[in-house]
Amino acid sequence: MNVNTDSAQLAASAPKAINTHAVNAEQAKAVGKQFESMFMSQMLQHMFEGIKSEEGPFGGGHAEAMFRPMLLDEYAKMVSNRPGGIGLADQVTRSLLKNQEV
Repeated sequence: MNVNTDSAQLAASAPKAINTHAVNAEQAKAVGKQFESMFMSQMLQHMFEGIKSEEGPFGGGHAEAMFRPMLLDEYAKMVSNRPGGIGLADQVTRSLLKNQEV
């Protein structure tokens, strides 16, 4: 027998590599929600840029500027945790699971 033929037969009969990065539907859903929350946070940041913090009820200042990103992150989590969110999480989840099947 030829060495090349033996190697080819051995490679063909070897078990396929296991995808250790495969995710189940629950993990894909969590990643989708996390992505949607991050996206909403970015959109809210752009929306709040036009608001002058010194005109607010508390007068703004350094502390308000420092805590605003955390507040916007919480707003984004609230929006994405609502039933259906904005629909982006479902799209990301489906895409992750579909690409994993290939």
